[in-house]
Amino acid sequence: MERRQLEYFLAVVDHGGFTNAARRLHVAQPSLSHAVRTLEKQLGGLLFHRLPHGAELTAAGTALVAPARQILRDLSTADAAVREVLGLGGGTLDIASQTTLAVDPLAALLGRFRAGHPKVRVRVRAPETGSDVLNRVRDGQSEVGLVESGSDPAGLSGVDLAEQEVFAVLPADSPRTEALPQAELAELDLVTTPQGTATRWLVEDALRGSGREPRIVVETEHRAMMVPLVLAGAGAALLPRAMAEDARRQGAVIVPLLPRLVRRGRLVWRAGPLSPAAEEFVALVPKDS
Repeated sequence: MERRQLEYFLAVVDHGGFTNAARRLHVAQPSLSHAVRTLEKQLGGLLFHRLPHGAELTAAGTALVAPARQILRDLSTADAAVREVLGLGGGTLDIASQTTLAVDPLAALLGRFRAGHPKVRVRVRAPETGSDVLNRVRDGQSEVGLVESGSDPAGLSGVDLAEQEVFAVLPADSPRTEALPQAELAELDLVTTPQGTATRWLVEDALRGSGREPRIVVETEHRAMMVPLVLAGAGAALLPRAMAEDARRQGAVIVPLLPRLVRRGRLVWRAGPLSPAAEEFVALVPKDS
């Protein structure tokens, strides 16, 4: 079993077929197919059902996915550890983060990390939900993850991130300047994301104590639309401080909530050895955040 075979196998898994995998890896499809067939012969069974359009994992293939990811992760960790000792730098750090946490605090953390480790390549993925982030970390697709503190990180190590205050972001013509009682959010037309997302959870959490339902006028999967929608007068939104401050610079009105609404994230990683790059990244977060 070779590293290249496992990389090709996982590429077919991740991209849904041999053609897409070969295209993403910039290799000839016959070469990729041959490598996977050789792996199947070595293991003694088919890993994929070859379909007219794509490929589907067999039971044996499904059983190989998680171990294959871990093997490649361990090989990368070993490679990075040797490079670190030899002073060569380099390597890759894979991070998964819920979108709002990617804006703050991940962006600032990555700025600090890159300043100290300019040769390390960083790849950030932004699954929509905390459970998706946790699953990526558990199965080895990402080495560390950032999730809302309400997510269940069972089986993962982690550390809490600093709390962030949440603000009401109002259209530019709003006359309001004072803090907004949380119960009054039910009287506003709101722009938010679908149920199950971190941003939607902020709205539901703010109104939970009042027993009132939010008046959602625009629900969008495109989080980047939220501030433009507010600026266009479509409604108000709840956003953490960094995103709210950015909205204010664009002309929106922002006010705090009463009582204060705060959210807190958590940095998580799998138990066991981390790559040198991941260890350095985790070390950036104070243990008493």
